[in-house]
Amino acid sequence: MRLLITGFNGFVAGSVIAHARGEWEIHGIGRSESPSNGPGIYYHTLDLLDEEGFTALFNKIRPDAVIHTAAMANIDLCEQYQEQAEKINVGVTKMIARLCAAQGVKMVFCSTDTVFDGIKGDYIESDPPHAVNFYAETKIVGEQIVLSSSPDNVVARLALVMGIPVIGKGNSFLADMMEKLKKGIQIPFPANEVRTPVDVITLGSSLVELAGNQYGGIIHLSGCTKINRYQMGLEIAAALGYSPDLILSVNSNAMPGRAPRANDASMDNSLARQILKTPMRTLSEGLSLTLNFKR
Repeated sequence: MRLLITGFNGFVAGSVIAHARGEWEIHGIGRSESPSNGPGIYYHTLDLLDEEGFTALFNKIRPDAVIHTAAMANIDLCEQYQEQAEKINVGVTKMIARLCAAQGVKMVFCSTDTVFDGIKGDYIESDPPHAVNFYAETKIVGEQIVLSSSPDNVVARLALVMGIPVIGKGNSFLADMMEKLKKGIQIPFPANEVRTPVDVITLGSSLVELAGNQYGGIIHLSGCTKINRYQMGLEIAAALGYSPDLILSVNSNAMPGRAPRANDASMDNSLARQILKTPMRTLSEGLSLTLNFKR
């Protein structure tokens, strides 16, 4: 079975690779060079905006499943550069969904908890999304494209992802936080943002499972702890043995020059706990898992 992963050098993709190797023939696509990751793992350097090049590569690999992790995910940059964000988050998703549909390939699309406006929280899969920023708008359109392309496709809405990169560097708030804590640098965390963080190890396992099972539709991949990000920062700092004085409470929607954020984007993970073998974990369980995961 061949698995194609976009965003191969990214934070989430690293965990996907770790869980898929040995069971899948893995093909990864990224824009920059990647270190060798062992037998059965093949890396392809390609810009996903190169539709002709991607189509040729897709037809050559002929994957059995695609996990689409690549995105322009910086919320503020998406707000500032909307045309580029739409090309990457919508245009590329449409291209991949079209190729998958034409060849009967299952597509797992990584969406986000921030497709919700944050008014009510505890969102379930059937709750209608409503964007508060342009990044969320592009993800909502991407979801619609993927779901309409095939009933076998999966839209995996990812909660705030916590963890240490398994392969490569990735974009990890926890790794950045640990470096700053070591240096005694104070770190701002928004108290207004309530989330259900998921650790990257659980997430990688869940995405690989979804690529290989029979489930199709929307699923929320979130942790079992509902918490505001400031309190989360305090709990992580305490678990790592650092002073709570290094964690500062801020309001992300009161900071100038930033796109709006959803206040309560917490998600209910009942469906994931029902259909997946991979267990959903609490904040403390997920933190322990990612810190002690054998890389």
